Parts: sequence; C-alpha cells; structure tokens
Amino acid sequence: MTHATILIVEDDIIIATLLQSRLTKLGFSVAHISSTGEDAIKKATELKPDLVLMDIRLKGEIDGIQATEAIHENEDVPVVYITSHSDENTLERAKKTKPAGYIIKPFTDDNLRTTIEIAIYSSGNTE
Repeated sequence: MTHATILIVEDDIIIATLLQSRLTKLGFSVAHISSTGEDAIKKATELKPDLVLMDIRLKGEIDGIQATEAIHENEDVPVVYITSHSDENTLERAKKTKPAGYIIKPFTDDNLRTTIEIAIYSSGNTE
C-alpha cells in the first residue's frame, strides 16, 4: 500500500519532522502536522486523511485521547497512537477510543509501516 494520506499529531516539531520524513520514505503522504488536539480535530475534518498518527501528550487544552474521541464523533478515520506513555491509566483511557494501533516510541520503520497498513486495511479504506 502506498499513497495513503496521514495526519501527524505530535507536539515535538523535531519528532514530527523526522516522522514525516520516515513516512515519505515508506511511500505515505503526510497531509499535515498538528501540535495540538484542537488543530488535529479541525484538520481531520478538513483533510479527511486515511489515518491519524496521534501522540497522547500534546500542546493545548486537550490531549491526544480527547482529540481522538472528538475526531471519532465526526469522522470514520483510524487513529494509531504513537507515544512513549504505556502506563496503566493512559492505556485504559486510550483503549476506550478503540484505536487502530498503539506504538511505543521509539519504533522501527517496519513496525510503523506494518501498523499503518493493517490499520488502513482494517478500516476498509483500502486502495
């Protein structure tokens, strides 16, 4: 699978830029990079990406889990969490949003590509 459009939601611009580069090399298209949950909700509605890669800790008033809840109210788009947080409380909150995946940083390109492709395929947004 290639050419899937991805919305990156990551508060650290250096990590977001590196992730964008990695995704491009893997054949994906990055529609936008958001650093806040509020912007992520807006861009998910405007851009209709095939997938959202969502960090859990974000700038702004809401975190990635709250942003995912809001996105799912209006859009049928798979969300994969990319985070360094795997504590029990965060995991419990994240599970309730029915994510298409949960990747713990740091991760390999193979892990990233495989998770994205399975998430998009499982959502029915296949090419």
